[in-house]
Amino acid sequence: MLAGDDLVTGEAVALDMPAAALGLRALSGALDVFLTVSIGGMMAALVMAQVTSSLDPAAAAGVGVLITVLLLVVYPTVMETVSGRTVAKMMLGLRTLRDDGGPISFRHALTRHLVGLIEVYALLGSPALVCGLLNRRSKRLGDLAAGTYVVRDRIRPPWPKTGVVPPPLARWAATADIAPLPDQLALSIRELLARAPQIRPQPRLQLANSLARQAMAHVAPGPPLGTPPEVFLEALLVERGRRDWARLQRDDALRRRLTGHS
Repeated sequence: MLAGDDLVTGEAVALDMPAAALGLRALSGALDVFLTVSIGGMMAALVMAQVTSSLDPAAAAGVGVLITVLLLVVYPTVMETVSGRTVAKMMLGLRTLRDDGGPISFRHALTRHLVGLIEVYALLGSPALVCGLLNRRSKRLGDLAAGTYVVRDRIRPPWPKTGVVPPPLARWAATADIAPLPDQLALSIRELLARAPQIRPQPRLQLANSLARQAMAHVAPGPPLGTPPEVFLEALLVERGRRDWARLQRDDALRRRLTGHS
């Protein structure tokens, strides 16, 4: 079964991307607000003193609004677009990702901080706190609007979770030529195996047979005659996961050897 924070690759390999806890997110937000208000506020005050001394009140107010938008929206949006992190997130080892685990774009970052202007600054963060308490990924309203969440970044990249090939198919799985599975097929197989006990026998068998026929186009040779379709599908996913794991280990060992990192 998939955990709540598992992301699934096209090969049906689950990767654990742990969401940051609400307390850590609250600390990050408080640090960002403190840095913005204190350091940014002092710099803005100096600029205002120099620029607005010769301006009329209306123009001075316009400059003030512009500086506020630059500090509260433009600066954090650019930071997160470039690196996925603000200064506080860098300090605490956090990063903002899309819901599917990919890096956020300018649109995602801008949406988060436009909503944050009201959610965090105007309403003192109370909506963010309530929303985070009700969401399993501790999302605030800006995250819900943008389709993002915050993860702990200072962890060793996790290896895929792999299972064990059913013993009757162990020899076949070790020698079979298994091509990459289409994304939708891999996810459908994983869903079937995860929910099989909850499905009535006849629809379960029909679905397993259908998925097994589709999967056979990506396997050579096929499993031994008489192999139940669910056993074949389980062996297929486990073996694909094992091979991906081995490939990732080889890539990691090569990277460490070339860069001199232990």
